[in-house]
Amino acid sequence: MRLDRLTNKFQQALADAQSLALGRENQFIEPIHLLSALFNQEGGSVRPLLTTIGVNAGQLQQKIEDALARLPQVQGVAGDVQPSSDLIRHLNLCDQLAQKNGDEFISSELFLLAALEANTSLADMLKAAGVNKANLNKAIDEMRGGEKVNDQGAEDQRQALKKFTVDLTERAEQGKLDPVIGRDEEIRRTIQVLQRRTKNNPVLIGEPGVGKTAIVEGLAQRIVNGEVPEGLKINVSYPLIWEH
Repeated sequence: MRLDRLTNKFQQALADAQSLALGRENQFIEPIHLLSALFNQEGGSVRPLLTTIGVNAGQLQQKIEDALARLPQVQGVAGDVQPSSDLIRHLNLCDQLAQKNGDEFISSELFLLAALEANTSLADMLKAAGVNKANLNKAIDEMRGGEKVNDQGAEDQRQALKKFTVDLTERAEQGKLDPVIGRDEEIRRTIQVLQRRTKNNPVLIGEPGVGKTAIVEGLAQRIVNGEVPEGLKINVSYPLIWEH
C-alpha cells in the first residue's frame, strides 16, 4: 500500500502513532498505537464517529491506555520504528475497503472497519464498546453524505463546518439553550418541511430579533428530547442543526 494514498489526516495519525511507539519504547508501531492517535486527533473523524454510534469516549480511552501499557518495551529503541505485520495487515485492509468504496484516497474512518474485518483484540475492544459493522457503516455513510474520498484533504474539509458554525443539538443536549416558549406552530411547520420528500430545506427569514434562532433552538431541543417524527430522530452527538 502506498502511503501517499492516505488522506492528510490519516498520514498525520500514522506519524503520531510512530511517535507514540517511540515514546513508550515499543519495538513496533501496532494497531493500538494508530487507534490511539486517531481517537485523540484534533479535528479528526474517528472520535466523533464513535460517539455518534454511542461509544463512551472515556471508557474507550481507558481501554486504549490499558492496551498500550501491556505492550512489551525495549530499551534503546532506535528512531526508525517500523509498523508491525499486524498494522500492515490493517492498512492493507483499509486499502481494499477504499477501493471497494470507489475512493481515490484512504480515509481514517476505514481503519475502524479494517479493525473489525481483521477480527483481532482491537476488534474485540471496539465490539465491547458497542461498535459493529452495521452501525459503523451507517455512521460513516451519514458522515460522508454520499461523497467519495477523492481529495487528500477530504477529512480536513469535513471539519470546516464545525469551525464556522455552532452545533445546536449538542448545546441542547448539554442544557445550554433556554426554553423556547410560544413558537410551537413555527417549529411544527419547520418539522413538516423537513419531512417532505422534496423541497425539504426550510428557510427562516426575518429581521434580527424576531425569533428565527429561537425556532431552530426549539427544534434542536425537541430532537434531543425525542419529540420529533422517526425520520428526524438521530443520535444527538451527530451534528444536525447548525447556526452560522
